[in-house]
Amino acid sequence: MGSPEPAETLIENWYAFGLLRAPGMFRLALEWRATWEFGAGMLVYPWLARTANGDGHPVIVYPGLLASDLSTLLLRRFLNGRGYVTYGWEQGSNLGLRDGVLDACRQQLAAVRKRHRRNVSLIGWSLGGLYARELAKEFGDRVRVVITLGTPFTGHPKATNAWRVYELVTGHRIGAPELHEPLRISPPVPTTSIFSRTDGIVAWQCSVQPQSGDAESIEVQASHFGLGANPLSLYAIADRLAQPEGAWRPFDRGGARAWFYRDPARTTWY
Repeated sequence: MGSPEPAETLIENWYAFGLLRAPGMFRLALEWRATWEFGAGMLVYPWLARTANGDGHPVIVYPGLLASDLSTLLLRRFLNGRGYVTYGWEQGSNLGLRDGVLDACRQQLAAVRKRHRRNVSLIGWSLGGLYARELAKEFGDRVRVVITLGTPFTGHPKATNAWRVYELVTGHRIGAPELHEPLRISPPVPTTSIFSRTDGIVAWQCSVQPQSGDAESIEVQASHFGLGANPLSLYAIADRLAQPEGAWRPFDRGGARAWFYRDPARTTWY
C-alpha cells in the first residue's frame, strides 16, 4: 500500500468533490456546550495554574465575528495570571473587515511593541485568527507567536455556518479567490492552530495546517464558542506561549498528554 495522502491534499480533495461542507445541525446544536466549558475553565483553574509561568511579554487577543473583548475576558485573565500582559483588540464588536479595522490593529500592535520593547504574541478566535495571521505576515519582525482558535484559513470559505452572517454585517461577498487564497499561507513566525472536530460553526478541516517547520495544529474536544475557555485549549495556549523566543518546538503529546490531545494527522478525516 502507498503512503497516506498528506492532510492538505485530503482537504483539497474534499473541497474539489464538494464533500467539505459546514457542520450539520447535530454539531451546531452541540454548541450549547460552550456554557459548560466556560464553567469548567473556572473550576479547573487550580490545575491550569500548574502550567508554565510566562516571561511577561505582551499578548493581544482578537475576538470572533460579532464578539467583543468580553468574550475573551476569561482567556486574558488566565494569561495575566500566568505572567503575561494581555490586551483586548479594543474595537468593540468584531463586525468584519470594515474600513479602518486593520489600520487600528496595525497601530495597536506597533504601540504595544513600543510600550514593552518586546515582540508581541497574537491570539485570534475564529475570524479574529485571520487578523492575527495577516498581521504576522505583514509585521513578522514584531510578532513572536500566532495562535488561532477554530479559524477557517483553508478549505472553502463557505464551509462554515457563519458565512451568511459575515456577508450580512460586512457587505463582502464570500468566495473571491483573490481574497481567500492568500489566507492559506502560514505566517513567517511560529503558528499554532487549535481546532475541534466537533466544532459546530466551522468545518474543522478548514482549521488544520500540516506540521511543517514552525507551523502546527493541536486538536481538542470543544465547541466553537467554547474554544477560548475550554481547559484543554487554555493549557495548550499557555504551553505554546511559555516557549523561549527563538526556541520554538512542536507541541509535545507524549506521556499523559496523549490521553487528551490526539494526533491531528491521524487518517480519520470525517
